[in-house]
Amino acid sequence: MAEIVLIRHGQTEWSANGRHTSYTDLELTEEGERQAGAVRDRLAGRTFAAVLSSPRRRALRTAELAGLHVTEVTDDLAEWNYGEYEGITTAEIRKTRPDWSLWRDGCPGGESPDEVAARLDRVLKRAADLLSAADLSAADPLSGGDVALIAHGHSLRVAGARWIGLPPSGGSLLKLDTATISVLGFEHATDPVIATWNAR
Repeated sequence: MAEIVLIRHGQTEWSANGRHTSYTDLELTEEGERQAGAVRDRLAGRTFAAVLSSPRRRALRTAELAGLHVTEVTDDLAEWNYGEYEGITTAEIRKTRPDWSLWRDGCPGGESPDEVAARLDRVLKRAADLLSAADLSAADPLSGGDVALIAHGHSLRVAGARWIGLPPSGGSLLKLDTATISVLGFEHATDPVIATWNAR
C-alpha cells in the first residue's frame, strides 16, 4: 500500500544553532547539501505519485538534491510561524518566559498550535486524496506511488501527531532531525500508523 513520506530539509545555519526559523528563507549549509544528497539513496526503489513542498528555499533545494520533482508547492507546509520568536533559541526565550512551551503557547505575533494543526490537516487530507487517486487510476503510469511531503521540523512533527489522531502538542513527542525520512502509512489498510520515524 502506498505511503506518505515526510522529508525534513537539510541543515541550515540556524537549524544547526537551534534558532527558530520559519519565514526567514535560508539556504542549506554545505553539510545540509550533503545531507540532502544522501536522501536520494534512501528513497531508491520508491515511486512518487506526487511531491508536495514548502515554498522555502531550504525545502525546495532538499527536494532537488534528493532527486525529487516537486509537483505542488504549498504554504500549508511552511514551518510554524514563530512571530516575535523568529531567529531566537528556546533557551533565550525562557530567560524571560521560563515556562514557555511552543506546543502549548504558540508564539506572540505568530501561530498557535491549533492554527498549525489546521494547515497540516489540510496537507494530510490532500496527500491521502492523492494516494487514493493514484491507486484508483490504473491508466496512470504513477499509479500506486507514494506521496512525499518536504518541509520543516515542527510542521512535520505536527503532521505526524495529527496522522495518528493526537493533538498538535503530540508533536512534542516526535523528535525530528534534519534530512531524515519518516513514513506515515496504514495497518489493516485503514488504520493510520507511523511506520518509520526520524530515519537516516
